[in-house]
Amino acid sequence: MSEQDARERSEAAVVERIEGNVDWPPGNVAAYLIDCSEPILIDAIMTGEDAREELEVGLAERDLTVADIEHLVITHPHVDHVGQVPAIVEEADPTVYAPKGIDERFDRDPDDLRSTVERNATAAGLRGEYLEKAVEMSVESLERDSSLLSSERVDHWVPRGGEIEVGPFTFETTHTPGHQADHLVYRTDVGGESVLFAGDTALETFRPVAMHVGFDDGYEEAIDAYYTALDRLAEIDADRVCTGHDPAHTDLQGAVADDRESLDHLMAKTADLLEDEGRTAVDVAFERSGSRDMRYLVIETMSALAKLERDGEAESTTEDGIRQFTHA
Repeated sequence: MSEQDARERSEAAVVERIEGNVDWPPGNVAAYLIDCSEPILIDAIMTGEDAREELEVGLAERDLTVADIEHLVITHPHVDHVGQVPAIVEEADPTVYAPKGIDERFDRDPDDLRSTVERNATAAGLRGEYLEKAVEMSVESLERDSSLLSSERVDHWVPRGGEIEVGPFTFETTHTPGHQADHLVYRTDVGGESVLFAGDTALETFRPVAMHVGFDDGYEEAIDAYYTALDRLAEIDADRVCTGHDPAHTDLQGAVADDRESLDHLMAKTADLLEDEGRTAVDVAFERSGSRDMRYLVIETMSALAKLERDGEAESTTEDGIRQFTHA
């Protein structure tokens, strides 16, 4: 890029949404390009050749290529947000920014994770092939995601609050756990408006599942962490919210209120589904799921049950490693 082109792009910086496809609802995932003198990409959509082509097409609409990306900023380490990191690093060698905490999480010993997940998933009520699949998915996710966003590729581990300089912009960072434990959102001013790159928070159409740490130890804190994230988001002022799924929107406070209502409903529904006879997280999640995929609902449900017990609204007993909950 010539000096003149760089100057013109810096003066007329814009944010562009680059959409990719995923095989689960809502069927799309988004990265965001700040087209400026030092092109910045926030998140990196899904893995695979199709996603690579989607990224290339999105960049081409701004007369850019993957090699032009100078900064790559990650909101959280789920596969549909870090999928193209290796390809971008190989072709563009950008400066890479990722949330602090991911580095320690990705150093986790797979065998230790396996035994921990097996214990916690058993306590949730998973058995047989469902238990085996939950364990394997957790270990495979660790190995896959840590290879996509390896420590060697990250130049800056971003603190959970404060400011960072990304090219010609200052990003204000806020830690928003719950959906994922290390999740960060980034606020900056582009073209005269304040923009929040929100990742998988503050979506206008749905609340992402409270996966937090999955079946790993610490799942008990997921719901409180999610409420903390909503409290922090409610304090942010932004003209535009660029989310990881579905279109960007302008109603941050409305999205936060909707998510809070959804989380309140989760807690109330979970409490309502408890009976005098003990029920596992799987039992309750099955009642909640309807036509939805129950895998991640089990994680969210066992976190909700742990909070209910902590708040004195539920009691539990454990027999043969399986945890049964009743009304308090």
